Parts: sequence; C-alpha cells; structure tokens
Amino acid sequence: MKILARDIPPRTVWALEQAGVHPLLARLFAARGVQAVAELDDGLSQLLPPTGLLGTREAALLLADAIGRQQRICVVADYDCDGATACAVALRGLRMLGAQQVSYLVPDRVVDGYGLTAAIAERVHQQGAQVLVTVDNGIASVDGVARAKALGMTVIVTDHHLPAATLPAADAIVNPNQPGCGFASKAMAGVGVMFYVLMALRAELRDRGAFADMAQPRLDSLLPLVALGTVADVVKLDANNRRLVAQGLRRIRAGHMPPGLGALFSAASRRAATASTFDFGFALGPRINAAGRLADMTIGIECLLTDDTLLADTLARQLDAINRERRDIETGMREHAMLLAEALFEEGTEPPPAVSVFDPDFHEGVVGIVASRIKDKLHRPSFVFAASSAPGHEHELKGSGRSIPGFHLRDALDLVAKRHPGVLIKFGGHAMAAGCTIALDDFEVFEQALAQVAQEWLDERTLTRQLETDGPLPVQFRHAETVDTINSQVWGQGFAPPTFSEELEVISQRLVGEKHLSLKLRHQGEMVDGIWFGHTEPLPAKVLLAFRLDINEWQGQRKLQFLVEGAQLPG
Repeated sequence: MKILARDIPPRTVWALEQAGVHPLLARLFAARGVQAVAELDDGLSQLLPPTGLLGTREAALLLADAIGRQQRICVVADYDCDGATACAVALRGLRMLGAQQVSYLVPDRVVDGYGLTAAIAERVHQQGAQVLVTVDNGIASVDGVARAKALGMTVIVTDHHLPAATLPAADAIVNPNQPGCGFASKAMAGVGVMFYVLMALRAELRDRGAFADMAQPRLDSLLPLVALGTVADVVKLDANNRRLVAQGLRRIRAGHMPPGLGALFSAASRRAATASTFDFGFALGPRINAAGRLADMTIGIECLLTDDTLLADTLARQLDAINRERRDIETGMREHAMLLAEALFEEGTEPPPAVSVFDPDFHEGVVGIVASRIKDKLHRPSFVFAASSAPGHEHELKGSGRSIPGFHLRDALDLVAKRHPGVLIKFGGHAMAAGCTIALDDFEVFEQALAQVAQEWLDERTLTRQLETDGPLPVQFRHAETVDTINSQVWGQGFAPPTFSEELEVISQRLVGEKHLSLKLRHQGEMVDGIWFGHTEPLPAKVLLAFRLDINEWQGQRKLQFLVEGAQLPG
C-alpha cells in the first residue's frame, strides 16, 4: 500500500475560509476540487434543470397524456436499493401528480434475471397496463421493449446504465448517458433520473392547467428516497448528486420522511436526527438490498411505499432479519472464496492481474458483495460466479465483478466478448461494477480472457493499492465535535470521506475479538485511542497510518478515536 496526501490549494482554502466555511472543511473541500463557495450551495434552486436531461420532455408528455386518459401505468423496477427507491419515488410521485392506476413489477433475481425481458413485458400486459415505465433498467432491454411495443404498450425507459450500440425502440428514453445527452451530471442514479422525470411531468401538467385550483404537489418530499438510492448505488457524488443527497438528509434529520425510512433507521439502531451518508451506505441500503438478494424485493418496495407506521415497522424488521441471514451466508462464502482466490498464487508472490472464482455452493444473491471483499483485499479486478438457479439455466453461471481504479470493468467485458464470441451470454454494468452470464463449461475461458485484458491494461502503478488522504490532522481539530462537523456533510463515491495520515507512535496494541487491533497512539504529543478492524498483524513502534475520525460512546461519554484504514510500513 502507498499512502498519498491530496494536493490542498492554499489560495482556495483561504477563499473558502473568507467566505465563512469551517477551516477544516475548507481544506477538505479544496482538496476535492471545490473552488468556490457557490459550489457548496445545496439549495433546490441550484439543481440542474430537467430541461437539460434528454428525453424528459417526451416522457413528461406521454405521462401527462396517460394521466389525462386515466390509463394504467406499470413501473418495472430493478431488485437493488436504487431500483427499489426509484420504484417508490415513481409510484409516490405519479400518484401525487394525479395518476389513478399505478402498479409495479419487480423481476425475481433468480427466475427472471435483470431488466425488462420479453417475458416481463408479457406479464405487465397481462396486468392490463397500457403504459410501461422502467426505472434503473431498460437501456439494454432491446427485446423486452420490442415485445412491450408489439403488445401495444407505450414504453418509457428511465435508466442510468451505460448503453450498448443499439438502443431499445422505446417511446421515450431518459438516461444521462445516452448518445446526444448533454446533461452535466452523468453520474445520476436511477432514482435521480426518475425524480427528474417527475419534475418535468409536474411542469407539463402545470402548463396544462392541472393545478389551477390547487397547490402543485411538493415533490421535495421524495428527496429522502432519492438520497438513499443515490448513496446506496455508489454513484459518483458530483455537485448535483451532492445537492440531492444533502436535501434528502436535511429532511430526514428534521423527521420528514416516509414511515418506512424511519422504521429502517430504528431496525438498524441508527438515529435519523443525525443521519449521514454512512447510514445510507452501510445500514439502510444493505437491508433493502438483502431483500433482492435472498428473498423478494417487493418487501423492500412496500416498506418504502407504505404510509402505515405499524406495517412499515413490521416490514423493516423483516428486512433486518433477511439482512442478518445475508450476513451469515456472506461470511461463509467470503472465507471460501478468499481461499480459492489465494490458491491462484503462491504465498509471497503477487496475485494474478484479475481474479475469477466459482464454487457450486455459492449463492448468486451475494456474489457481488463477495467480489467486493476479494477486490478490497487483493486489489485486483475480481469476479465471483454462482450456478444459476433459474429453471432451464442450470448449466449457466451468473457472475458479479468489482474493479479497481484504472480498469473499466464493463469495457473489459466488452473486449472479452469480442475476442471470445459466445462466451458471454449477456453482460452489463459500469466502470467499477459489472455482471455477466456464462456457460459452466466456459468458466476457464472467461477467467483466462479477463486476466489477459487486465495484464494488458494494468501496470505496476495501478496494481499497487493507493490510499489518498488529507494529510496530517491539525491538532486543534482533534476532538469529538470535529466528527459531528464532518458527519454533517455529504461524502461518498467521488467525494471521499475525510481520511488523515501521518507518522504516529504506537504506545500499545492488543487484539480484541480475535480479529481487530486495538491501539494506543501518540498523536502530536498526546495519547489517542485507535482501532483497526479486521487487522491482526502487529505494527512497528512508529508507522505512517491513514485514519478516519470516529466517536466511541461508552456509558454516556463521547471519546474521539482513530479508525485506521491502512499503514505504510518502513521499507
């Protein structure tokens, strides 16, 4: 591991401080590319306008017509947290805007697979829907859209995934990544795209006089769901996404959120009044995702849709129980997958440039999580495969991959598909996460092909784990209030939470819980507690540590501690 300190432009820091920004936050923001205080304005008026997002005008016209004709609208969602929140935003928003007959359908991960398939389109039609709206999927659903159109349905695709060479023949496509779209925020999650469609729809209905005798609906009530889905999908938190998340957090902290979100905070033993992006990414998001991985995402969507507090509490507790089961499955599978990965290279040597593992007993619902764990430990693009449980597809493997900076995973799969036609039955995804389906007999071909691409694309620098930090922690900010100040801001993918680094003296160290290193450290002359979760190797007396700030609460006392993220050892 190589620990690096971000460049912190002093003039920018000074300008931000002069504009009233907290001195430490000024340093952190400047290091992340913020150049002016105006960029930190998270007001709703600062959101990019929906008119700049290609396809929103067409989608708004079609939905306004459907509402005026009282047509049946069905939303087809994805089975992850982004898909679930996008579905809830779509249904809540459409009903607020006057739609009388709105339903949803979420594919089964095992039986249906991902996205709008021809079979899903037929099921939507059988339900009597005249308008089909996809959320967080559809941009690759050429066959599914074609079938829906053949059945006479109007099809609106809202998605954020990267398109292939051929776009589906939908009546409207809203996706910031589609060709010809100049929308500045290419990183919006699926839930954000649907929120933008609703804003365009409200404007269209307003132009048609729909709110002449009433106040127009307040779509900002949907922002807590938009914030959750945006963070949980680990999209880049550019300025527009940060505004969406900040607005959602503000409402949650004030107690203004759907009952299901409040119930999820309680089930996760988190406090909504001090909600942070960490809660979205590591507490609420995983509980909703667990339903799609192991059970039925309908549970997660219904939790987000209901206005009944008792039902919300029941559903949140169900999601919590499913998540505990997911953790149990993941633990055993992760340990076995790690052994398989480490068996690919001899001790003391470097891992292969890309890692692919498979076992017949792996659960396809958690392959993505396990791939992420392998990637984190070995710092290699990693794929984990499980046997398909779908009827008639028993000889297929479903894989999920996670990547490292410098290796675009979807582009790598595309190259594998070109070099080995027929090996990838289907694939899709992003730069850092992707999925694919292959035949069982083609696993070794895929493993070697992906490793070959990684060998060509990656070099010693990209294969070395680099941890960017904000440099030394100024001693005047070494107190619990600093943690509260940091947690009040929006951090996440592309706008990394603060991590500091400096050489510290290790006064004492001991193992706790058999797998965590508890530390007593000397920081700039004073003692501070430290903890390195999941690390058991002892540290030298002096070491360059990368650490985050955290509060350890015990018997009513709040004490600052350093959460160690990594160490750069001498030599």
